[in-house]
Amino acid sequence: MFTFRNIGYSIYSMKREILFYERTDGVCPVQEFLDSLQPDVLKKVFFVFDLVEEFDIVPVKFFKKLQNTDNIWEIRVKNKSDIYRLFGFMEKNKLIILTNGYQKKSQKIDKNEISLAEKLKNDYLKRKVEK
Repeated sequence: MFTFRNIGYSIYSMKREILFYERTDGVCPVQEFLDSLQPDVLKKVFFVFDLVEEFDIVPVKFFKKLQNTDNIWEIRVKNKSDIYRLFGFMEKNKLIILTNGYQKKSQKIDKNEISLAEKLKNDYLKRKVEK
């Protein structure tokens, strides 16, 4: 069995809902990543989460589908000169399951982080079928 942590809230009708992937042992990689962030960064992350949940059209500088992946999406947060990325996938076009995140340190996206997102997505889908 697996559970998700719902971080969405609004008095308006949400366009999408963001949930966090949780492993079978209860570890939530996205929550661990968020717990490692400074309060000013975390505030920006939740601002971007609200944009993604509330608006039909979200600027690609905040939310986009990554090319050459297994339908992995990216939420991108910039705070000063630092860039933070959270990866996940869409389910039924309304649900975003975030799998992992990291602080970007170079110009290119870390392929290992994308591979991890794809692996966690496959685990989620496999467990969902087995349920």
